[in-house]
Amino acid sequence: MKRIKLPVHIAFIMDGNGRWAKRRFRPRAFGHRAGVQNMTKICSHAFRLGVRIVTVYALSTENLSRPKEELDELFDLFRSYFSKKKERFLDMDVKINVIGDITVLPEDIQEDIIDVMERTSVNTDGLMNICINYGARQEIVRAVNEAVAFGRFVDEASFHNLLSTKGIPDPDLIIRTGGELRLSNFLLYQAAYSELYFSDKMWPEFSRRDLEKAIENYSARDRRFGNVRGN
Repeated sequence: MKRIKLPVHIAFIMDGNGRWAKRRFRPRAFGHRAGVQNMTKICSHAFRLGVRIVTVYALSTENLSRPKEELDELFDLFRSYFSKKKERFLDMDVKINVIGDITVLPEDIQEDIIDVMERTSVNTDGLMNICINYGARQEIVRAVNEAVAFGRFVDEASFHNLLSTKGIPDPDLIIRTGGELRLSNFLLYQAAYSELYFSDKMWPEFSRRDLEKAIENYSARDRRFGNVRGN
């Protein structure tokens, strides 16, 4: 890829796994497995390109209303991912940070997640945030209640420190696959000035080259953050 302006932080809404599987007359679980495999491939490529922070929307709070059979399949994917990818995370030298309420997950998965976060906490080549049972509205309400409980007023900086992304720069670029044009309760506060990029491709078919095209598109944009050019 030619030399361009790289985003520091890319966030992914990995949509379309189930539809991708349906088009192939396969169960939704087949699509979720393919989606996890592609997540590893695309995130690894982002780090190789020089992106420092990657955030993925793995499971929303709303997803918990899906049928139990599908949730059990997703939990099995988390179980496999966090138990089998530990060494790869260490080899990548990327810090893993899980955002969201993981208490809804089976206890063994919670233990694997905590272990991965602890073992990668000293890694320095990048940060990978995995959002599990995460919802932006719920995050904002929780932060407000925390401020109220402590009886304090907040400004933007102190409010940001009450969010799950405390200390993490807001995403420069949010990529959503699957053809939908919305944020779906993902990083609503943090996305105030994020550049948005939508792809019609389903997540399992979103390629390394597609990622590069999204970054090239981002690089060509004039990010003024509410200012006029020249300020």
